[in-house]
Amino acid sequence: MARTRSDAEIESDVIDELKWAANVDEDDIDVDVHDGVLTLNGTVDSYFAKQRAEDEALDVFGVTAVINNLEVDLPYAVERSDVDLGEAAVDALTRDVVIPSSDIHVTVSHGIVTLQGQVDWNYQREDAEDVVERLAGVKGVENLMTLASQPMPSDVAQRIQKALMRDAGVNADAITVTVEGSIATLTGVVHSYAEKVDAEDAAWLAPGIMEVDNDITVAY
Repeated sequence: MARTRSDAEIESDVIDELKWAANVDEDDIDVDVHDGVLTLNGTVDSYFAKQRAEDEALDVFGVTAVINNLEVDLPYAVERSDVDLGEAAVDALTRDVVIPSSDIHVTVSHGIVTLQGQVDWNYQREDAEDVVERLAGVKGVENLMTLASQPMPSDVAQRIQKALMRDAGVNADAITVTVEGSIATLTGVVHSYAEKVDAEDAAWLAPGIMEVDNDITVAY
């Protein structure tokens, strides 16, 4: 029999999860759950804390989506100019061995860091965002980076399906993979948001894939 959870149970667990999480001050965060959809309101002291709160909430059993309305209210001690922040972002990206930093262009406006340029793989695009969001003084990150075109193997859909089968956290039998052009589409039903994310991560690793449409449904 499927396990169902009330919004009140989910909300209670989210609050506990935020209390448990490092780098997140739950006292200034309001949590509201409606039909499994979680809304976060309030303030945090860093953009990293905003993203961390969202990630922690998505791991709670029963949460199907998160609306992150948290505002970043930086302490005076970590406020920095756009020029200083831009230099720090470029330096951090240059030091990261995963990212071809010469292909990334950084602009900063009012604490919002925008990343542009082209990389070969989606994990490089995500890693660049992760590096920048940890910098002190960042109020937000806009990732406009694109992927370079790569040769598309004829059996790419089968490769993705096999990758899902190798992933211990994913029920590959519940997921269907279709590929049209350079776009992979995932459909099916899984039992946690984490499983949905893991499936998408696996699809992004396939050569030639430029976009992943994750239409997987989460049903608890």
